[in-house]
Amino acid sequence: MSPTSPDPVFHPALRGLAKGISVIFHPLFIPLYILLFTLYKSPLPLALAPEARFRLGLSFGAMYLLFPLVTVLLARGLGFIDSIMLRSQKDRIIPYIACGIYYFWIWYVLHHQQAPAALVVLTLAIFLASSAGLLLNAFIKISMHALSVGVAIAFLYLLALISGASFGIYLSIGLFVAGLVCTARLINADHRPKEVYLGLLLGMLSLVVAWMFEG
Repeated sequence: MSPTSPDPVFHPALRGLAKGISVIFHPLFIPLYILLFTLYKSPLPLALAPEARFRLGLSFGAMYLLFPLVTVLLARGLGFIDSIMLRSQKDRIIPYIACGIYYFWIWYVLHHQQAPAALVVLTLAIFLASSAGLLLNAFIKISMHALSVGVAIAFLYLLALISGASFGIYLSIGLFVAGLVCTARLINADHRPKEVYLGLLLGMLSLVVAWMFEG
């Protein structure tokens, strides 16, 4: 698409559906979805007591949802960002930096607590993806949604490899959701195709690098 080409016009109902998908699969929620799947639905056996699973849930909820959300709201309240929707590259700088600290901390803690290897890889991948997003933010507005689903897809493939169980249905669902999310970002004109594709690629590469480092 040339720089002068107009954005395609979609029906308001389709745009509303796309916005709903973007909210349901917001990057703040994706790590929690992955954790719940890994702990309670995945065929991967995890020798964790119910109390340990609950603590992991609290840790993920705090570091991936609560703290980032509070950071964005405070930044908006103090006038450091123009919108909590983080539509501009400038608005994304503070959240990227703050979330990078949160993401590094939870990886560091799990790494030294000898948590399940798959979850340690996941937390490192999220940190690496966020760091890549911050570094490239000066040049391009990478889709955070695409980053998150890229990590999620690669993580599902990792679980399939290390568990030896049948993951066909889960991989199919993961790919379908990733397609929905990326399409939703394009329908709402939140990103150009290259920003979505690059985010998806970086998310997957971050998981690969994390697995090589932790494996």
